Amino acid sequence: MGNIMDYISWRGDLTFAQSPFNEVDNLILACFSYVNLDRIPAVTRQKGIELKKLVKEFKKLHTIKELEADKSFIRLAPFMMFEMAESVRFGNCVIRNYVNEIVTEAEQQFSAVEIVLDDGTSYISFRGTDDTIIGWKEDFNLSTGVVPAQERAVEYMQRISDKASGMLRVGGHSKGGNLAIYGSVMCKSVHDKILEIYSNDGPGFSKEFQESPETAEMMPKIIRIIPEYSIIGTLLEHEKQPIIVASTSRGLLQHDGFSWEVQGPGLVRRDSLNKTALRFIEILHKWIDGMDMEQKRLLIEDLFATLQASGYENLSEVQSGGLKSLAAMVKRLDKFAPESRGMMQELLTAICGVWLEQLQEHTKDKLSAIPQSFSDKILEKF
Repeated sequence: MGNIMDYISWRGDLTFAQSPFNEVDNLILACFSYVNLDRIPAVTRQKGIELKKLVKEFKKLHTIKELEADKSFIRLAPFMMFEMAESVRFGNCVIRNYVNEIVTEAEQQFSAVEIVLDDGTSYISFRGTDDTIIGWKEDFNLSTGVVPAQERAVEYMQRISDKASGMLRVGGHSKGGNLAIYGSVMCKSVHDKILEIYSNDGPGFSKEFQESPETAEMMPKIIRIIPEYSIIGTLLEHEKQPIIVASTSRGLLQHDGFSWEVQGPGLVRRDSLNKTALRFIEILHKWIDGMDMEQKRLLIEDLFATLQASGYENLSEVQSGGLKSLAAMVKRLDKFAPESRGMMQELLTAICGVWLEQLQEHTKDKLSAIPQSFSDKILEKF
């Protein structure tokens, strides 16, 4: 077993003529969008730049020390790009039509890039969110209606459609998977040019969007992939049944596509979602179903204010903070009205399920320091 970095080493000597495009290639190109290509003008143009040349330009702007200082999972994306450039499979790709911009006053980011493969097809890669608490909040906010980044995705797909000479695959990870589907479905002029649409642990959509004729037309081309402990990828409505894959990480950190297990030309399958992830889905729908947009917005604000009370920026740091993180979040819960407190307790318990299970195993005796009502709620889940 390995991951996408290992795949490049194992199968990077094969052209797309020798080994056709597969789901692992999709994940690599979806994660490629996390590379910050700002300050490289050639990558923004239709002509683009060959990947090998792009890497040389990138290394003039960024040191290895700087890249290694990034604490989120996307820190691996530039190093993946370096490996891609050295491979036969990806080294001759042309990278073009890169955009990276702030689209709202709330500072939501929109970024996308076109990757032209040596078989003449292109992969349109939409950037997702990282593992910061703010990034996850942006994913949850997709439940409050159409966001500007989705509208921008439609515009970007129209731009690509107007200039495309070859067939297209479209994809992304996290929010990027949502944008890939939305942009492809809502840009009708590109429908006939699309081979496949990949959502890699991306959030879903409203029931109205799922039932639209445009979505129905494109549904056969949509491929949905989620890890066995999926939170983001199970948000909102999904008509397409997912491919469930294995991850070397636990709990929330399975959202990291670099942790997904690879064997040969495919991702390692799992039969079903983890029981704790299923519990979160059940609890989320219990509270959110029936809420209007404003109620959903307030719920999301409260949930992420509670997570931020841990004092950390990244979910991986929240987990590593152990009981200190948990105690800070519990203290934040005391500020809620009784009816809201119960809802937050259930959601927080579900979203941090595996982490809390680990705490139970190793520090069960210390849980007495946490308010009894909440510690009881934690322990009764396992």
